Amino acid sequence: MEQQQSLRYRLLDELRGLNLISMMLYHGMWDVVFLFGITQKWYIGRPGFLWQQSICWVFLLLSGFCLPMGRHPFKRGAVVFGAGALVTAVTLLFLPEDVVWFGVLTLLGSAMLLTAVLDGLLRRIPPAAGVVVSAALFWVTYPTMRGFWNLPGGRLALPQVLYANGLTAYLGFMPKDFFSTDYFPLLPWLFLFWVGYFLHQLAGRAGMEPLRRSVCPPLGWMGRHSLVLYLLHQPVILGVLTMTFRLMRAA
Repeated sequence: MEQQQSLRYRLLDELRGLNLISMMLYHGMWDVVFLFGITQKWYIGRPGFLWQQSICWVFLLLSGFCLPMGRHPFKRGAVVFGAGALVTAVTLLFLPEDVVWFGVLTLLGSAMLLTAVLDGLLRRIPPAAGVVVSAALFWVTYPTMRGFWNLPGGRLALPQVLYANGLTAYLGFMPKDFFSTDYFPLLPWLFLFWVGYFLHQLAGRAGMEPLRRSVCPPLGWMGRHSLVLYLLHQPVILGVLTMTFRLMRAA
C-alpha cells in the first residue's frame, strides 16, 4: 500500500479533493435556494454561474489529464457511465421534478469510453496541437445548446432540425422541451476533457514529477474516493439541511 501511495501523483488527488469540496458547497447552496426557497441573487446570477463553471472545468480537465495514467480506462469509463445511469434512475424515481438526464457522470463516462476507443488515433496527434485544437473546438461548440457555434468572424446558426429528441440532447442539441437539473452533453465538454488528455501528453514524465508531492493528505483521500463521495454527498447534505430547517422552525 505504501509503495502504491508513493507512485501516485498525490497533488492531483488533492486538487480533485479540493474541487469536490467546492462542488459539495455549491450543491448545498443549490438545495438551500431551490428546495428550501431561500433566494440568493448572487447564486442565481453570474457569480453562481462562474462558481459552477469553475467546478466543471477543473473536474473535466483533471479527468482528461488523469485518464492516460489508469491501467483500465475502458473499465473506468464503464463504471462512471453506470454511476451516471444510477443518478438518473434515482432522481427519476424519487425526484422526478428534478430529474438528471445526461449529467456530469454520464459525460465523464462517455468521454472516457470514447477516448479509450480512440486512444491509438489520438496519440498520433502532437500534444501541443491537440491542446490547441481541442481548446479551439471547445470554444467553437460552447454555445451549442443556444443554437449556434462561435466562429472567428461571428456566429454560425445551427439547423433547428438538429434539436430533435433525447438522443440529440445527449450530443448537445437540446430540444426546447428538454429539462435536466444537471446537464453536460458531449458538445462542447468532450473537447475540454481532451484538453486535459493532451496536456498530460505534453507534460511528459519529467513534467509530472512535481505532482508527486503532497500538500494536504485529507484532500488526497477525498480525491481518491471522489466517485463514492459524489454519489453520497447530495443525500447526506439534503438530510442535514432538512433536519436543520426543521429544528429552526420548531425553535
